[in-house]
Amino acid sequence: MELRLLPDPVLRETCAPVTVFDAALEDIAAEMLAVMYAAPGRGLAAPQVGLTQRIFVMDTTWKTGDPTPMVFINPEIVSTSDETAVNDEGCLSIPDQTSRIARPARVDLRWQDLDGDVQVGSFEGFAAACVQHERDHLDGVLCIDYPEVT
Repeated sequence: MELRLLPDPVLRETCAPVTVFDAALEDIAAEMLAVMYAAPGRGLAAPQVGLTQRIFVMDTTWKTGDPTPMVFINPEIVSTSDETAVNDEGCLSIPDQTSRIARPARVDLRWQDLDGDVQVGSFEGFAAACVQHERDHLDGVLCIDYPEVT
């Protein structure tokens, strides 16, 4: 797998749901995590490695603590907080550029794990921004598409 950079058109595609949960999917997730760590990033979505499936990986703690790799398949944002948080977001597919954007400070997410089992979780702070950023990639939306906060 190779990291795709803007203006690669795959970054603007809407991804298809994952329907097969097998060893090949586990391999994809493992390779995506390896690419993310090598980049080095904290999140990576399938389009960023040329795949058009609804999967992203994330580990928001590994740079400052113990690794906590997570795999999100067919993720759906269930609810968001009214409160927003402003972050300077970078993207592995848009090197050397950040976007200062506001997103909900908390998100509730539903997704499937590598076995196809449904999971739910709430994310706050940097993890909330990362979940939203990676989830956007699955619909061809990039952080540069949001208005910048001054």
